Amino acid sequence: MIGGIGPTEMLLIFAALLLLFGATKLPELARSMGTSMGEFKKAQKESEESLKSYEKSIKEKKVDNAQDQDKDSNVKQVAANLGINTEGKSKDELLAEINTLLKKD
Repeated sequence: MIGGIGPTEMLLIFAALLLLFGATKLPELARSMGTSMGEFKKAQKESEESLKSYEKSIKEKKVDNAQDQDKDSNVKQVAANLGINTEGKSKDELLAEINTLLKKD
C-alpha cells in the first residue's frame, strides 16, 4: 500500500512499542491516549461553539446598528419636513426640537 500504513507496518509498530514499554505499560498508554483524545475533542467542540456564539453576536450587533441608523435617518427626515435645521445635531437634539415644535401646535 503506497502512502498508507498496512497490516505489516502496524505489526512492526506494535512490536516496537511492546519492546520499549513492556506488556504492562501498554494498557496504561492506550488509556491515557484515549483520555487525551477525549479532552482534545471536548475542547475543540467548546471552541467551535464559542466561535459560533461570537459570530451570532456580531451579526446581531450589525442588525442593531443598521436599525439605529434607520431610526436616525427617520428622525432627521421628520425634522427636515418640519423645517428644522438638522446639520450638526444629534438624534436627541432633533427629537427635543420636534417635541417643542409639536407642543406649540
